[in-house]
Amino acid sequence: MAATHEITCINKSDRQNPHERITHIGGKIGAEGGGPWKITQEKAIEGLENGTWSFYVTKNGSKVNVIVSTSRYGNKYLKTDADGEQPNNLLSLSECS
Repeated sequence: MAATHEITCINKSDRQNPHERITHIGGKIGAEGGGPWKITQEKAIEGLENGTWSFYVTKNGSKVNVIVSTSRYGNKYLKTDADGEQPNNLLSLSECS
C-alpha cells in the first residue's frame, strides 16, 4: 500500500512551460505536522508509478489527488485530478524552503 503525503509547497524553475516548471515538491510528515520533506519531481513520479507513494493537495478543504501526466511532447509531469492540461493547483502552492 502506498504511503500518502500532502504536498504543501513546490520549487519552480525559471522555465515558462508549465509542464517543466516544477522541480521539487514538499510537505510535512504525518498528520501532526512532523518534519519537512522535499523531493524532486522525477523522484515523485517514480514513486507514484511504482506504487510507493501517493500525493494530494488540499484545495478549498478537499483533498485532490496528484497524478502523473504526459505532455504532448512526451515529458512526464505532476498535476492534480482537478487540473486540465496545466498543473495549476500545484503551481499555486508556495515555494519550499
